[in-house]
Amino acid sequence: MSEQAVENTVLDRFECRACGYVYEPEKGDDKHDIDPGTPFAELPVNWRCPVCTAKKVAFTNIGPAGTASGFKENLGYGLGVNKLTPAQKNILIFGALALGFLFFISLYGLQ
Repeated sequence: MSEQAVENTVLDRFECRACGYVYEPEKGDDKHDIDPGTPFAELPVNWRCPVCTAKKVAFTNIGPAGTASGFKENLGYGLGVNKLTPAQKNILIFGALALGFLFFISLYGLQ
């Protein structure tokens, strides 16, 4: 008998659609005295976004931290770039910009 994998959404992050604030269960919410490790589903019904005071229903599940952003069906496209986490994409983008700037500045060394 094979066991089916069940997705665990307990530690998923939730993003406010109004302002972009991300509730991370690992960090909790200091402003409302929510302890770290508290899942989004266990937040009080009257809990509001600490940035814009939007209600709990204004939040959408964006998955666990450290995973690729975007729709799962689109992760195979983009020469593998779609499988990068947001932090890895930032390193790739800003690293390429810094490298381009260094190449540009190195042209001043040519005479």
